[in-house]
Amino acid sequence: MKGVTESTHFDDNTLVMKVMSKVFAIADIDKFESINVKCEPETAIDLRERYSGVTAGYHMNKKHWNTIAIVGELSDEEIKHWILHSYDLVVSKLTKKEKNELNEL
Repeated sequence: MKGVTESTHFDDNTLVMKVMSKVFAIADIDKFESINVKCEPETAIDLRERYSGVTAGYHMNKKHWNTIAIVGELSDEEIKHWILHSYDLVVSKLTKKEKNELNEL
């Protein structure tokens, strides 16, 4: 995805994915059991109520982040959808300058 960088910002086992320096996904590299993604607050709650594999974001703002179990009831396509949703949500909140820089990449 355009403008995405990956780093181990927190520790050697935590992969942090950013778009234009803004975090949109976090995952454990070694175990890769779950991924944290940003979500609209109402959608975040709805997903938690519908899927046992979706919980409030681990070590994140519970209102805006969900933790999604990689193995479970959500398909790979659904997980990819929520990663892309998180990316799009973060991009929508970028400043005009950051959006212009992203479009130039």
